Amino acid sequence: MTEGGGRRTENLTMTQDLRTELTNMVGPVEWHNLLPHAARDNLVIVNPGLDLVDVGLAIAGDNVTAVNRWIREALVTKPTAEQLTEWDRDRSRQFQALIVQPYVLIQDPALGSSGPPV
Repeated sequence: MTEGGGRRTENLTMTQDLRTELTNMVGPVEWHNLLPHAARDNLVIVNPGLDLVDVGLAIAGDNVTAVNRWIREALVTKPTAEQLTEWDRDRSRQFQALIVQPYVLIQDPALGSSGPPV
């Protein structure tokens, strides 16, 4: 096997390992637990039409092309002041969350897989 082929296999294994690790880290969280992250402006909303783990992998792997496309298409956004106010009214509101330092990626399960119009 060539050295380049070995690197591809190693990178694929690392990506698969990271995917497994990130998948295991996704879980429910209530809004009140996200408040410190919101205060640091570290929250990132992921449209429910995207897979939270795929977005986490793209951020962790520095996939600028994919992340920029999602930002342009408003599939990955920062919360608006209106959203923060709405969520603050119901501090027990549930989100799916994934930490990919320094960000906390969140999805609102109440929106379903279609999400808001984009």
